[in-house]
Amino acid sequence: MLVLVAPGQGAQTPGFLTPWLDLPGVADRLRDWSEAIDLDLVHYGTTAGEEEIRDTAVAQPLLVAAALVSAGQLFPGTDTTDAVARRVGAAAGHSVGELAAAALTGVLTERDALRLVRRRGLAMAEAAAVTETGMSALLGGEADVVLPHLEKLGLTPANVNGAGQIVAAGTMEQLAALAEDKPEGTRRVVPLKVAGAFHTEHMAPAVSVLETAARELDPAAPRTRYVSNRDGAVVTDGAEVVARLVGQVANPVRWDLCMETFKELGVTAIIEAAPGGTLTGIAKRALPGVRTLALKTPADLDAARELIAGHSGDASAPAADSPAA
Repeated sequence: MLVLVAPGQGAQTPGFLTPWLDLPGVADRLRDWSEAIDLDLVHYGTTAGEEEIRDTAVAQPLLVAAALVSAGQLFPGTDTTDAVARRVGAAAGHSVGELAAAALTGVLTERDALRLVRRRGLAMAEAAAVTETGMSALLGGEADVVLPHLEKLGLTPANVNGAGQIVAAGTMEQLAALAEDKPEGTRRVVPLKVAGAFHTEHMAPAVSVLETAARELDPAAPRTRYVSNRDGAVVTDGAEVVARLVGQVANPVRWDLCMETFKELGVTAIIEAAPGGTLTGIAKRALPGVRTLALKTPADLDAARELIAGHSGDASAPAADSPAA
């Protein structure tokens, strides 16, 4: 069974969209979305510098657009949502990647997903501006040692990613203390390229903004199994998916539980949409024996299509037949 995943904030690098614009129709698609959300996705994906794309209000729509463009290229000449429903057994996104997953599974249209993520990015950037906060990844260490240590420092385990990786979030002072005093068994503490303490109480003001924005949406039931960051559950109701997207900005991402669900569903291969690499890296450690492929440039598409051909036989099972939230 094939799982399609979309990465979260911090995966972006300057110019990462440049090679994708050489593909037919991609530039026009990005310009159309840019006009719809009043953000120049072509500029930010090609010529903008690292600090510009670190801005939460920019990074989040840019990442969702990249995931949608690259995933669409896996199934040329067909409707992406239809193709995903036929060929992919489950889909999920890490943090903001959940908005891409919502579009790929048919819960939201691509335009609605991009409009919502634009509101999300602006609201989270505004919430982050109240207090100087950030996030750092802890590599290595056992959860029963790391989690009490973070609590002692006043930090939140904002992402529990599995495979020995937990992301801490909090004020810059708290993160500085963590860098000086890392938990026993932790190899490294790596600051992330994000501009706030996402998935913590610091993001609570953004929730009400998204609740208002969500009232304008008309979500549909997922056509492919949608695996939620909240608890790894397969969610079969579109309105529930949107409610979870709204609340998730102030709650931890449990990617470890998402991967447990992939395993229970019988995953044999994972493809990560652009800018891929982070989630497939975690999967290689947490899901041994599962084939993984990260879409980084269009040069990866042929190999990805071959992987789809060999691992998509179980995708015909409807989402509603899966364990529900």
